[in-house]
Amino acid sequence: MRKYYISLKQGLARTPKAGPLHCLSFKSFFLSFEQSFASMSRLLPAVTLPLLALLGIAVLAAGSDVLELSDSDFDYTVAEHETMLVEFFAPWCGHCQKLAPEYESAATQLKGTVPLAKVDCTVNSQTCGRFGVNGYPTLKIFRNGQEASAYDGPRSAEGIVSYMKKQAGPNSTPLHSQEGLDTFINNFDASVVGFFSRSDSVLLAEFKKAASAMRDSYRFAHTTGLELGLKHGVEAESVLLFRPPRLNSKFEENVLKFSDPISVSSLRRFIRDNIYGMCPHLTSENKDNLKNRDLVTAYYNVDYLRNPKGSNYWRNRILKVATQFQSRGLSFSVADRQEFQDDLEEDFGISPSDGAELPLITIRTREGHKYIMQEEFTRDGKALEKFLEDYFAGKLKRFLKSEPRPENNNGPVKVVVAETFEEIVNDPTKDVLIEFYAPWCGHCKNLEPKYTELGEQLADDHNIVIAKMDATANDVPSNYDVQGFPTIYFAKAGMKDSPMPYEGAREVKDLLSFLKKEATHPPILSVTRDDL
Repeated sequence: MRKYYISLKQGLARTPKAGPLHCLSFKSFFLSFEQSFASMSRLLPAVTLPLLALLGIAVLAAGSDVLELSDSDFDYTVAEHETMLVEFFAPWCGHCQKLAPEYESAATQLKGTVPLAKVDCTVNSQTCGRFGVNGYPTLKIFRNGQEASAYDGPRSAEGIVSYMKKQAGPNSTPLHSQEGLDTFINNFDASVVGFFSRSDSVLLAEFKKAASAMRDSYRFAHTTGLELGLKHGVEAESVLLFRPPRLNSKFEENVLKFSDPISVSSLRRFIRDNIYGMCPHLTSENKDNLKNRDLVTAYYNVDYLRNPKGSNYWRNRILKVATQFQSRGLSFSVADRQEFQDDLEEDFGISPSDGAELPLITIRTREGHKYIMQEEFTRDGKALEKFLEDYFAGKLKRFLKSEPRPENNNGPVKVVVAETFEEIVNDPTKDVLIEFYAPWCGHCKNLEPKYTELGEQLADDHNIVIAKMDATANDVPSNYDVQGFPTIYFAKAGMKDSPMPYEGAREVKDLLSFLKKEATHPPILSVTRDDL
């Protein structure tokens, strides 16, 4: 039997307009109902549900800490909270299904701090349309009932919790004692602390502006007692960046001083360039911040809570090698193999049992090229040095995730896999319209017969290729931005480095109209029996 959570404030606010006597009577009834809730539990399906429907009150299923909102109660409920994270989803969406347990766990951990809610867009189209939701899941942060920003943080429970905790409370935490400073910087994440001489300092005002602009990504604190920074070399108003204590090493500075004039742009640049150091701890939370670089990652049993010494044992060996290559454009990181095992299996085809004892080394470039160190990692770092030298010498073979080549590919829509992408899509003599899809995607299934009909109509045109690729089973080239499904691109002959996203309607006539406008040569349509 499902139980339901009822908000007293919501219930009172949603009663029809009436005088004080009516409101008082309802309040008395509600309090009595609440007091006898346990004994009335068997009547809930018959009594409570109609009452909820009548009043338009948001409900929570038993065992769930995620508030379910609808068109009727969205505005009222969101306005009740200073900060709230809302997920707009569709039940059939694979990404939504994958997020659901993480989101639920985060809601439980954040209970009493920041509420998490969700809206089913398949039955609440008015609310979803009002906030411009056109893909799932879409997550947005609301403050006092108003949309504040899109949520662009991690999708793991731990990542959501960490990200949303930064959304609660002040932009910059005021510090008043040495103990408060020590506690703040002794954190799993890096800390940015401003030291100022008085509360009306112009520099403090600029620092707070920067903290407001970057609170989503970094931790900020400030003090008006310069003496708190004496042991860190603070003699005048300044800003210090404290890297996480667990990552302190002899290979780099652990506290960095910001020496430029304080502004949002200058402080953002300083933090971005220095916060991670030479070899950060890669996590599900910060991985998106580190992906736009040529990154060497060592995967092993990284656990700074239970085994910090063992975690740094291998990291120090990575750092020793990193000092030799940091000037050549490579970045380095360490990551817990168990945390990223799904990614390793999906992106590199590495199973949990493959060399699990020693660090596993990969390289992923900003262009999306991937490499795996085949030789076993050695404690003296020599194997890693050789691997990196071979990388710079161009001797390494790229790893490519690809389905097998199809044995028969004579249909109206050509099946593309990663291994055949170059020869089919990047054929310089052909115009190629390619759909990136996911097997579970409902929109893709709806498009399939129309896309096949398009291929059939252009079957006699040898200048245009209609193609599709399962983007969940094959590596997608970096110049194709596939964030949802289906995503369609047009790769014009002679212009393969600049594919054009198709953003029009998905009817056959619309796709043909696009090709008539953009194709190198006028499309040649097949003649059918109906045309004869």
